[in-house]
Amino acid sequence: MTPEAVLDIAMQGLLIAAKLAAPLLVTALVVGFAISLLQSITQIQEVTLSFVPKAIAVALALVVCGNWMMSEAIAFTLGMFDRVPHLLSGG
Repeated sequence: MTPEAVLDIAMQGLLIAAKLAAPLLVTALVVGFAISLLQSITQIQEVTLSFVPKAIAVALALVVCGNWMMSEAIAFTLGMFDRVPHLLSGG
C-alpha cells in the first residue's frame, strides 16, 4: 500500500466523519445558542433548560438525517471494500 493511498483513505475517512457529524453538531449549536440567548434575556440559569431541548433537537435531526447518514456510511464502506484488491496488489 502506497503512502498516497493511505493519505487518500485517511482524507476520505475524515471527510465522511465530518459529513456525518455536521447535521447533529449544527443542530446542537443552533439550539444551544438560542437557549443561551433566551436564558441571558430572562436570566433563568437552569441546566436542564439547556440540555433537554438540545437533546430533543439532536434526536429529531437524527430521525430526519438518519437515512442519509446511513446511506453515506454504507457507500463509504462499500467503496473501501471495493478498493481492497487494488490496495493489496500494490498498484
